[in-house]
Amino acid sequence: MKTKCIIVDDEPLAIKVIKNHLQSFDDIEIVAECNNAIEADKIIRENDIDLVFLDIEMPKVSGFQFLKSLKKETKIIIITAYRNYALKAYEFDIVDYLLKPVSFDRFYKAISKFRKLQQLTDVHVFGEKQKKIHPFAYFNEDKTIHKVYLDDIIYIESFREYIKIHTSEKSIMTKLPISKIEEKLKDHDFIRIHKSFIISVCKISSFNSRVINIKGNELPIGRTYKDVVMKTLKYDAELL
Repeated sequence: MKTKCIIVDDEPLAIKVIKNHLQSFDDIEIVAECNNAIEADKIIRENDIDLVFLDIEMPKVSGFQFLKSLKKETKIIIITAYRNYALKAYEFDIVDYLLKPVSFDRFYKAISKFRKLQQLTDVHVFGEKQKKIHPFAYFNEDKTIHKVYLDDIIYIESFREYIKIHTSEKSIMTKLPISKIEEKLKDHDFIRIHKSFIISVCKISSFNSRVINIKGNELPIGRTYKDVVMKTLKYDAELL
């Protein structure tokens, strides 16, 4: 899956430089080029944007005003002609701060930093196309990367922007929205039964229209999830 990015700068030449640098990265897709933050905000609300290349000094809405409205999941690389904004910029947990004109070497280092951060916050499922390899994913907990086989996951529990992955051997807490892991696991015999729970279907011990018992854990079925859960389990909820 490609990284989706936008470029936000009111200088056409600056946008051209960034676009030229990005031609060397096949895994990064430019979704839009924006001349101001208002336009960029609309693009981000309508698309899943992973990375923003952002200028600071722009008309109407400055880069800093724009940063205050962004979701935490969206990563930012600042590209500006002003050195004195660096300290303030890092308060927004940006990936990197680049000064114009940006050399390709410096740009490459910024992209490398972004990729390392993605490895710690994103979820990738490996081995699904190779039948001899059991699918697994990497999860970050306290700066340690854990390899988790999907077959070992019993259920996943949400705590706002964090999730806890309960396996047959251990539990891992990582910063990740439950919606993101739900998308990655939907083709691997997992189902969301509640706003706070995703379970492994094959590990269900028993269930009724209200709760599912999985490996000794009794988990609630959310009202809005009931019909989908029962359909997935191929059971008529009216009989329960």
